[in-house]
Amino acid sequence: MQKGDLRAVCAVLAPDTRSELEETEKKACPVGIAAEQLPVGGPVSTVNVYGRQARVVFKSDTLFLSRFPDGWKVVAAGCVPESGRPYRCASKGG
Repeated sequence: MQKGDLRAVCAVLAPDTRSELEETEKKACPVGIAAEQLPVGGPVSTVNVYGRQARVVFKSDTLFLSRFPDGWKVVAAGCVPESGRPYRCASKGG
């Protein structure tokens, strides 16, 4: 991923998700998101929208989004389902 791509990724993170990432990694978002080593999603297989919440399932990743006044933002990424439990996400807001 190129540096410009990392800034674009940071731009679509929800405020709490970005803050949590920067606090956890102790680095600015573009550097911190690279350290997370999130999977490259690949093609979209499913999109579910529930009011102001959404789940986007890719071949190699699942994202959870929320609708904000300025559009949809990623609230959790790097999510994998766990049998009988909620998803476990590598990057998420508080």
